[in-house]
Amino acid sequence: MSSLAPEQLVAVQQAGFETTFGLLTNAFEAIEKLAELNVQAVKSTLAESQEILVKALAAKEPQEVFALQASLTQPAIEKAQSYWRRVYEIISSTQAEFAATAETQLKQRQQGAQAFVDSLAKNVPAGSEAVLSAWKSALATASETVNSAYRAAQEATKQVVEIAENNVSAASAASAKSTKRAIEQIEAVEKK
Repeated sequence: MSSLAPEQLVAVQQAGFETTFGLLTNAFEAIEKLAELNVQAVKSTLAESQEILVKALAAKEPQEVFALQASLTQPAIEKAQSYWRRVYEIISSTQAEFAATAETQLKQRQQGAQAFVDSLAKNVPAGSEAVLSAWKSALATASETVNSAYRAAQEATKQVVEIAENNVSAASAASAKSTKRAIEQIEAVEKK
């Protein structure tokens, strides 16, 4: 029987480390993007708040303050939706990178296991064919089980993403409708 040579063991360990560090790098890049997004959101909010306060203090009548408030509602909702859309994009792209890495690793492990069994087959002593056949059968069953589980996980992830996208769209539509109603009510009060 053959076993892995020290060079092969080192190569396998190095590949594992590279994969791990690649995943960590992707995770930290996502964290960095989220931090940058949050810093931009805070800066923008502070600047807008200052501008709104100046306009509110300059108002001469209460209706002007209400009109200012009404005029800011829709843009605020749109900015919040844009923020959460961007968060979703960052998380989704990171998840996709992780899934691609997992798929690659899965295929490599399956190929490695198959290569190991093939190597055993070349060096099998006479009379061991039944054991080798059992190994091949077990490997094929394990591969099919892993593939089925992976496909099921991919489908579940796809469904979760679709549900999240639908929820974001529904929330956007509901908030837009609610904002429109609020603006119409304020405008009706101003006309009286």
